[in-house]
Amino acid sequence: MPGTPAPKLQSFDTAGIAIVIGATGGIGRAFVRHLRDCGRFDGVIELSRGTEPAIDFTDPDSLESAAAFVRDQASAQNQSVRLIIDATGYLHDEVFQPEKSLRQIDADYMAKSFLINAIGPALLMRHFTPLLPRDGKSVFATLSAKVGSIGDNRMGGWYSYRAAKAALNQLVKCTAIELARSKRNAICIALHPGTVDTGLSGPFAKSGLNVQSPDQATANMLMVIDGLQPSQSGGFFAYDGNELPW
Repeated sequence: MPGTPAPKLQSFDTAGIAIVIGATGGIGRAFVRHLRDCGRFDGVIELSRGTEPAIDFTDPDSLESAAAFVRDQASAQNQSVRLIIDATGYLHDEVFQPEKSLRQIDADYMAKSFLINAIGPALLMRHFTPLLPRDGKSVFATLSAKVGSIGDNRMGGWYSYRAAKAALNQLVKCTAIELARSKRNAICIALHPGTVDTGLSGPFAKSGLNVQSPDQATANMLMVIDGLQPSQSGGFFAYDGNELPW
């Protein structure tokens, strides 16, 4: 519900920087509000296709430039990047809708889903996780989806979205393993936000589901992030803290 209090995020050192990528979406904006209100971070940097610098998954160089911008900002302020949230995602648009059967699979839709839901986040991990400090807790969290769980799939359909999110989960696991070799306290996870009343999932909410407001969903996810330990890096977690099957 609107007005949900911001979690305190006391597991993070103070005077750090938080970054929200996809900051203009419903969930991204709510993350920004909470991170500004919690009083834990000295700076919150918003990145999206409409910011300067911009993040545009169709332009891989933009991701590298944005990461360089954040690195320079952190260096100038003598601060560490403690939290990076990737709130990007794509399910449908005015042209494409999730597939209900094999005969609806479309190469262009699948390519777009993989670009935004897997390839783009992989490039974010490539360019942004090096910004995380060696000491103290730090987190890179990307929004996945429960429907990306292969073990939980009992209904089929939604081929492109399910497959792209499953790929994202594998990318998170690989990144977490590599990250742990040099940054023992850094955490890389996939988060399932639940059904949120936004343009992405709102139209597909069924009666009886727990539909959350963006404020409520992001507060829940931030509480999950706050409670994470390095041993949980590489995991796939729901907004209520439960670990999800691959």
